Amino acid sequence: MQRILENSYVYRALAFVYSWLGTQWSKSRLIGRFLTPGYGEAASENSIFLRVWSGAHRILCTVFEKLRLNKLLRGSIFTMPFIWCFAAVVLAPILPTMVVLGLSLVNMTTLLLAFGCARDKKLVYSPANKYVILFAFIYIVATITSITVSGSLLGGALTTLFVLFTIVIQNSVTTRRQLDSLVYAFILSGTVVSLYGLYQYVFGTFVASGWVDSTMFSGIGVRVYSTLDNPNVLSSYLLLVMPFTGACIINVKRVIPRLFFIGCFGLQLVCMLLTFARGGWLGLIIAAAIFLVMLDRRFIIVGLVGLILLYFMLPDVVLDRFLSIGNTRDSSTAYRLSIWLGTIAMLRDYWFTGIGPGTEAFNMVYPLYSYNTAFSLHSHNLYLQLICDAGISGIVVFFMIIFTYLRNLCTAVSASGAPARGRSGKAATTRLPQEPPGIVDKSSRVLQIAAIAAVIGFLVQSATDHSFYNYRVTLVFWAVLGIGLLASRRQSLKGVSPVD
Repeated sequence: MQRILENSYVYRALAFVYSWLGTQWSKSRLIGRFLTPGYGEAASENSIFLRVWSGAHRILCTVFEKLRLNKLLRGSIFTMPFIWCFAAVVLAPILPTMVVLGLSLVNMTTLLLAFGCARDKKLVYSPANKYVILFAFIYIVATITSITVSGSLLGGALTTLFVLFTIVIQNSVTTRRQLDSLVYAFILSGTVVSLYGLYQYVFGTFVASGWVDSTMFSGIGVRVYSTLDNPNVLSSYLLLVMPFTGACIINVKRVIPRLFFIGCFGLQLVCMLLTFARGGWLGLIIAAAIFLVMLDRRFIIVGLVGLILLYFMLPDVVLDRFLSIGNTRDSSTAYRLSIWLGTIAMLRDYWFTGIGPGTEAFNMVYPLYSYNTAFSLHSHNLYLQLICDAGISGIVVFFMIIFTYLRNLCTAVSASGAPARGRSGKAATTRLPQEPPGIVDKSSRVLQIAAIAAVIGFLVQSATDHSFYNYRVTLVFWAVLGIGLLASRRQSLKGVSPVD
């Protein structure tokens, strides 16, 4: 069947078009600039952030040596940040927010102790880190200058600490085995959450009246939310997990582990469908398209055929729900539109400074601008909410983090041996000019593509909801950014992994 398809005139014509477009795309100046990593690590050593850290590190080590804490703590669990980092990421969707915060603080403390015990320990560099620190600083300022400091204090503190977790996780994971173990456990945690969601569907669960318009979608009896209190929040979390599950299906070499990950992906996919979160479904389609096309351009054809088949194969209740995106007759869509208009009206007066993080600050100002007296705890749009929380500087720096993150990973994908197919149809290895020739690292490349797809899928869904409303999902998002940045340099991490 595959040979018949590849020998067909339609396939050859499409392959020629894709090859030509791919060549023009890869040769364009825009892509060349995007895949240029910038000044790099050498230039970053002169940055104010690393200068301040270097001085603080020297002082910390001196204090530890004077008090002999380096000898007391050497080899103890309190200088092993990976253990606590592992626990925070894996248990984030399961434990209460304050317990997850406690694990994160313990992780930060053990990392600080590890630095105090080792003068030669270096702070891991990533081009995105300076923007992450700046974003955290902006949230500190936004909290202090909030219209209700007391109301913004908890939300601002949680956001700031969880944002910095991106840097903490990069410095806590030091080997390939640790990185791959963290990814495996992350997937397993997502599967447990999905199983609990399926349990809710089978045995029934409470469904808030605002979660579904019963007049339009009478066939939807249950929307699962698992451990995350809301179906839309659950869909955001699954968008971060599922691309990594897909990566492991490709990367593992043995049959039984591959079947295990296929089973995990199936459970996560069914749970995603049962959230009936249209934004989540749209994010999943975009994430899957990015993952497959970056993996191999020939998946464009498979994807087009798959979308056509899905139209005929999906249950009517799912298809009707998805096709209702943008339909203002749906009370949920009309409700969101009303909130967006009210929030935009509010931001005309507060766009520069914002009003401060947290639901209390939002509800002190938003009712004055709301349409049709719509009540809401937030703006139901991550990007509008970032401006509400921290003003225009918050959204600008957030986009700089995402841009730098994607550029870093796309550069790594290109350098780790992205297969490009020329007119002859034979695969070739494309590398950046500054990268030395070497062995193509397929496992790293697939993991890097998953990290790109996960974040983009999440950001697509965030256009329809405030994805950081649940602080546990906030931590997972920033943890995934850290995992992605680690994956971009996986080839340089110490040791080997069973995947390799």
